[in-house]
Amino acid sequence: MLSRNQIQQIQSTIPILRQHGEALTSHFYQRMLTKNPELREVFNLGHQRSGKQAKALAGAVLAYAEHIEAPEVLQNALNMIVQKHVSLNIRPDQYAIVGENLLASMSEVLNTPLDSELIQAWAIAYQQLANILIGQEKTTYAQQQQQAGSWTGWRDFRIVKKYAESSEISSFYLQPVDGNPLPDYQSGQYLSLRVHVPELGIKQPRQYSLSEKPQPEQYRISVKHEQAQTHAAQADGWVSSTLHQRSQIGDIVEVSMPTGDFYLRDTQRPVVLLSAGVGITPMLAILSQLASIDFPQPVHFIHACRNAKVHAFKAQVQTLAQQHAQLHYWVAYEQPNEHDQFGTDYQHAGRIGLEQLQQLPLNADYYLCGPTAFIRLQQQFLIELGIVPEQIFSEVFGTGGLS
Repeated sequence: MLSRNQIQQIQSTIPILRQHGEALTSHFYQRMLTKNPELREVFNLGHQRSGKQAKALAGAVLAYAEHIEAPEVLQNALNMIVQKHVSLNIRPDQYAIVGENLLASMSEVLNTPLDSELIQAWAIAYQQLANILIGQEKTTYAQQQQQAGSWTGWRDFRIVKKYAESSEISSFYLQPVDGNPLPDYQSGQYLSLRVHVPELGIKQPRQYSLSEKPQPEQYRISVKHEQAQTHAAQADGWVSSTLHQRSQIGDIVEVSMPTGDFYLRDTQRPVVLLSAGVGITPMLAILSQLASIDFPQPVHFIHACRNAKVHAFKAQVQTLAQQHAQLHYWVAYEQPNEHDQFGTDYQHAGRIGLEQLQQLPLNADYYLCGPTAFIRLQQQFLIELGIVPEQIFSEVFGTGGLS
């Protein structure tokens, strides 16, 4: 338990974290991955090189310091972290490694002895947070193991089909090598997939949404091809490039149990599915689940992308909309090309704004998925229109934090 003096010590670092937090967390990751190279197969090295991971952790450390007297206000963010950790099979002993390196980094960057009151206060605060996460992860692991067909850690799956959904997105159909049945999942959830990346010489995990409702024998993920640039500062896309360029039918990949807190909450309420780019993937799972019960309530499926060339699953959703009067389908192309037909391929040129959302029902549940900027802007619009936060559920495709 933190004393009043220790709380004040932590709060005294808030200005420093606001100004130099990314320098601290960059140092931390470099230190930890050098001293504990086995963790290179746990962390997203693309996000390390691009700085996304350091920025996310800096935001998380700052948020924790700012709410050190009432960490429960961060519970929603903690839930997301727990789900991510479970998908990566994070275990309690790894928290000790992270804590040791984080405290040492604080000592080194802040030029403060490890035995100082400040670092000791942060040691207690870190352990307090670690205990919360460890406890929640233990509960989640136990809940998973109660499901029929569940497993622990990584399980071998075989790629049985690849299908191009657009110029950028391809679907991969995965079946377990052991042939045993698969557990159900909530439509909208994701799994972690791990492959060997030749450029790095190690395995790397990534999270991908399941893009169809639960199936007894296979999983489907739909992956955007992020161009890997191994010599550039912005070095993302190693796993997606490996899947798109090197994987063959019959190849083996490692997969974790599906998890995540973004999923269809209630099939008996009107639903608005609002996505951008590859954020369409969890929406396909939710849509296929609602289609299987013949859309008991109105569903508005709204999607934004650049143009028809990159528009994935267009024919599938159009067909469902033609077959079901309860499904209302609407598309915005930010940069339509000369071959795209207004009214047929898309209904709006440009980005989705407040005007395009004004006719949506106030009594619906809203599900948002896409890049951070898209999510924040749409949330702002919906709040302005009178949608209460409790009706809005979102999944950001990218590195998140506590803030």
